[in-house]
Amino acid sequence: MQASGPAALTSPALGHLRALGATVLETPRSHGGPARFAATGKGPGEITAHTAWADILPTADAADESTVQAATGMMHTHGRRDGRPRGLAVDYAATCASVLTVQGLLAALLGRARGGARNPHLTTGADRAALLTLSQYIAAANAPETEAVELAPGGPPFTARCGTRFELEALDPAPWARFWRELGAPEEAIRAGWRPFQFRYATACAPLPDALHRTARTASWTRVRQAASAAGAEVCPLHPLADSVARRGSAAPWTVTPRDESWAAPTDEPAPDAALPLSGLTVLEAGRRIQAPLAAHLLGLLGADVVRIEPPGGDPLRGMPPCCSGVSARWLALNRGKRAVQIDIKSAAGQGELRELASDADVFLHNWAPGKAERFGLGADRLAKVNAGLVYAYTSGWAGRLADAPMGTDFMVQARTGVGEAARPADEAPAPSLMTLLDVLGGLLGAEAVVSGLLLRERIGRGVRVESSLLGAAETLTAPALHRAAGGREARRPAGFRSPLPTADGWIAPSDDSAPAVRSRSAELRELTSERAVEELRARGLSATALTTGLGALPHDKRFDGAFTRDPLGALIVPPPWRFA
Repeated sequence: MQASGPAALTSPALGHLRALGATVLETPRSHGGPARFAATGKGPGEITAHTAWADILPTADAADESTVQAATGMMHTHGRRDGRPRGLAVDYAATCASVLTVQGLLAALLGRARGGARNPHLTTGADRAALLTLSQYIAAANAPETEAVELAPGGPPFTARCGTRFELEALDPAPWARFWRELGAPEEAIRAGWRPFQFRYATACAPLPDALHRTARTASWTRVRQAASAAGAEVCPLHPLADSVARRGSAAPWTVTPRDESWAAPTDEPAPDAALPLSGLTVLEAGRRIQAPLAAHLLGLLGADVVRIEPPGGDPLRGMPPCCSGVSARWLALNRGKRAVQIDIKSAAGQGELRELASDADVFLHNWAPGKAERFGLGADRLAKVNAGLVYAYTSGWAGRLADAPMGTDFMVQARTGVGEAARPADEAPAPSLMTLLDVLGGLLGAEAVVSGLLLRERIGRGVRVESSLLGAAETLTAPALHRAAGGREARRPAGFRSPLPTADGWIAPSDDSAPAVRSRSAELRELTSERAVEELRARGLSATALTTGLGALPHDKRFDGAFTRDPLGALIVPPPWRFA
């Protein structure tokens, strides 16, 4: 493997490829420009990849992480909790683009091993990756219906009397209500707070009654923990990055483990299409929420036939507003194009039905709670008995690596791993982003692990078990900050880092390199429109872009030049994350 380009676009990819056993010949890294990869693997020819900051956007509007976040609406979405756009202090778009590059390279190698194109080339971009990570929010903003809850500033974390900032998790209204009653919160505030709290995963904000924050501030941390235990809820204090430095290692964000049983690949399958290297493969997905459904969605975009296992009556999230022609726009963003089979996995008959489906599948993917699959006779060992060549994929919260870990949901993992500190510069109080950073990156890593498993299966003729996790996503995302800390430097970015600047009619965001010079002109920029401010800055050799302040405006933004389409139900579709040629 040969690679060159900016560290933000190459480092995660190279780390993952090395973890898979690739020998990497890395040329001196450039500060700007695209990343380029070339893989040989087993077989003739070369597989190449080109990963740019801008593959859809004009280059001037996507010069680096900051400008990509601004133009795609990421700063707007991350800032919903605070009522103003804010940049993520981690390189989220670049990290996701780097993982997508590895997915594409592995998929192309798999396609070639299965008789497909010998010299495929794939292209992706940080702008494409950013739009993919925002696809649920973008779909909802462009649906004909309104949101079920108000989109307004607010949300966790809460603060105890001693100053401990903490995240709360309650997946049902009963433990939510019991927790707040234990602390003596007003009943009206408890009732009013549940829906915005419940929907925060979908909306990236939670305008909670201030009475709940006031109640938390009157309770000691010991009392908060007691209330959570009594209520069946969970709480987690926000941990500093320093706690993760001690745990820092070179572990990959997933495990890929071959089984002992041999397996013979079908000899009569047609060669896959170059643009759909997973065509002809079947994926069974039993996932909920975001992580596993997104992983399966990506496998479907690569050509796999995805069969979604849903409970009797169907997935209740299909009806989550806002809807397009009666189907949730958010649900479609993750599940469009999948076939669905309704199975009661709690019954012996349903378990048998799923095992029968697995006997003819290539992948079984789930994100059930730990131990659930084994309890239902659907664990990796049991399914290997009906299909020795199965790639068994588990997308978990903690991968069993933290003995004292809280519930493995996005915001709890952000709190426990220091993401809430890494994602914000030094002048902002640590707080997990209400964007589902880890669910989405965890889904990308899950798909990466599955394609790795499929390629290994093709090469060694054995089934494979893979596991990815939200913890792995957190470690991938915070790796640069932990690297700085390990070298004796400040882990967090400095005050004002990636903070957009107001203009007469909106906001602009400078590139990271241009930020000091642009910030020195902030007073005069306030008097200019965003368009005029960007023009003047570029005339002075500085890089900046206008910040997208509403996701509903993206399809009409000339910078995206028709990149969005709509499905037959009228739901908006973001552009695919790769282009294969």
